[in-house]
Amino acid sequence: MQISLKWVNELVNIETVNLDYLIDKLTLGGFEVEEIIEIEVNKKKFITLDISATANRSDSLSIQGISLEIAALLNEVPKSFKYSLQNSNWLKKSKTLSNKLLPTSDCLGFTAVTIENLNTLTSPKWLKDKLICSGITPENNLQDFQNYILLETGYPFEFYDLEKIQSQVNNEEFQLNLGIGKSNQKFLASNDIEYTLTDDIIMLNANNVPISIGGIIPNKNVSYSSKTTSLLIEGSVFNAAKIRQQSRKLGLRTDRSSRYEKSLKNVNLLQSLNQLIILLRIANPNLICKFHTIGRPSEQKTQPIILNYTTIKKVLGPIKQSNNTTEEYISPKTISQSLERLKFTVEYNQIENFWKVTVPTLRSDDIVREIDLIEEVGRLYGFDNFLTRLPKLKTIGKKDLSYKTRQKLTNCLISLGLNELIQYSLVNEDEYIKNEIKLINPLVKDYANLRSSLLPNILKSIQKNINQGNSIIEGFEYGHVFSKNDLNDIHELENVAGVLGGIQTKESWSEPSKVLNWFEAKGRIEQLFKKLNLSIEWKQYQPVKEKNILHPYASATLYFSNHEKLGIFGRINPILAKNLNISPNLYLFEFNFELIQKEINKNKLSVYKEYSTYPKIVKDLSFIVHKENSFNDLQKVLYLNGSQFLTEITLLDEYSGKNIPDDHTSLCLQFVFQSNKMTLQNKKIENIIDNLKKVLVTKFDATIRI
Repeated sequence: MQISLKWVNELVNIETVNLDYLIDKLTLGGFEVEEIIEIEVNKKKFITLDISATANRSDSLSIQGISLEIAALLNEVPKSFKYSLQNSNWLKKSKTLSNKLLPTSDCLGFTAVTIENLNTLTSPKWLKDKLICSGITPENNLQDFQNYILLETGYPFEFYDLEKIQSQVNNEEFQLNLGIGKSNQKFLASNDIEYTLTDDIIMLNANNVPISIGGIIPNKNVSYSSKTTSLLIEGSVFNAAKIRQQSRKLGLRTDRSSRYEKSLKNVNLLQSLNQLIILLRIANPNLICKFHTIGRPSEQKTQPIILNYTTIKKVLGPIKQSNNTTEEYISPKTISQSLERLKFTVEYNQIENFWKVTVPTLRSDDIVREIDLIEEVGRLYGFDNFLTRLPKLKTIGKKDLSYKTRQKLTNCLISLGLNELIQYSLVNEDEYIKNEIKLINPLVKDYANLRSSLLPNILKSIQKNINQGNSIIEGFEYGHVFSKNDLNDIHELENVAGVLGGIQTKESWSEPSKVLNWFEAKGRIEQLFKKLNLSIEWKQYQPVKEKNILHPYASATLYFSNHEKLGIFGRINPILAKNLNISPNLYLFEFNFELIQKEINKNKLSVYKEYSTYPKIVKDLSFIVHKENSFNDLQKVLYLNGSQFLTEITLLDEYSGKNIPDDHTSLCLQFVFQSNKMTLQNKKIENIIDNLKKVLVTKFDATIRI
């Protein structure tokens, strides 16, 4: 909001106030000064400030409002307004709008006035100058009066052509009422755009003729023009949430609706209307003004808030007058004066050291708790006048189990070469996986659902990186996922998910580059849980919920030894990989973080393995076996027949293709033999290897490769 300091000076004396001091006061008071603007009007220079206020301070979004705030910050007495309701000698008659047509939840106040004998529509020169200083280009018509009163008081008034309304309803006498629109009803607005209404849009009607969408825009057929000689002026205050909802549905936002969205209060509406009438009478002294309709809901009294002196001292701390030996705090008298400067009603209990504070209606939205009052006291006294110091901590916080688990798991994942990713938990309706929980009132369409899996966003991140010319990222992410149970209750769960593979690597300089295969990706997951000292079991899985994400024949479910389901692992669905234009050699996993945390908590006793001082003997064995034989089955049988000296079996290579029969694969395994009691002889190990070959041939019908 751009305010003219000359205009502010009409309401509070700031002529002798240093500009930098004023800006500091406003900044510390919660009003950020974005820019200092020097404007030349009629060869005179004026200083204006571009000020932004917080969203909960609708009371300060006008010259009157910001002037009262400046008066409070500078401890000045505001000047009395030129206008007074006592001068409202133009009141001729009044009618009351039915309470049924004025619901408190949607409309907080309504006043309509008729104006006749309006001969001069041009605005005076002084008014135009003020508009220019406020960053608004004058139009020399009734729009200038609307803009002026909006800037000065913060209330938006709507003007209608009275004769056009009377023509539309075929009657000089008509009733105004608030109703709702009809489904698929067409409405031609003053911006020449036709809108389709719904049955929850508030309409202002003259008899049964809609003359405006409540709080947003008038009907083109009743809007005023340069030939208008009589007006119907509407002054109203609508519910902020309702106006936001209507604006979003219609795709329409006006200067008027944007004011209502900031939660205006029905406090100075009649006074502001009086100011507007007096302005119009300057050039139209024979103006005939009549109250047409008045509607006002029952007043809601604000409850007093208890403010304790001990809480103020605890929150704000000592003031700068303190020394090394004694601490001084803001005095109760200063606190009372600060609150009174803000027009709060204050009752101080000197015996028990607390205040009973009644907040005026204008501030009832943003002052609701004791801490809000303490902020106001600190704001007016000046936060820079309190000592800044770090609190003295008696005890240092401890790392909880969740943090320790996350720290341990993160270290293990990073050691496997993965990077941590961070995604937004709100997503769009995904075509690859169903996000069944929708937000009732989303900010934007692209973030209207709660995610049910972490995998889609991870894949989209990979796609975005590739489109930007980056390489594939191997990464992981912690996040919450949401689902519904049979009773339609929402269930929230924390998962950890990630992606492996897609990058061509080589084990030695002489070998060609190759991508990660299924066994190698599976081995990296097993390595992860081995580092966490957790044992897992693998079972084949046919994806259902993740059928569009995971390969239907290359997916597995992981379980802990107690048969609790840990999560899923699998290769990316080739159709999805093609659609996203990413590598089909990616492997995805998503695990239940809370289960991992629970299992790690069970294994509180560290497991140590005795170190052998005797050397290892390493042997490699290659063979061809049918693909229906799982590696897990092979491993179990080989360990059983490898004697007590077989300590480790590692898959070195897996190959299918040329010279390998169909439905078969070639595996190369590495066997590690070691004893804790003696040095093993090579001849003895060769005998064990020969025995393993026989087992492979007889039990798995394997063909040993030389």
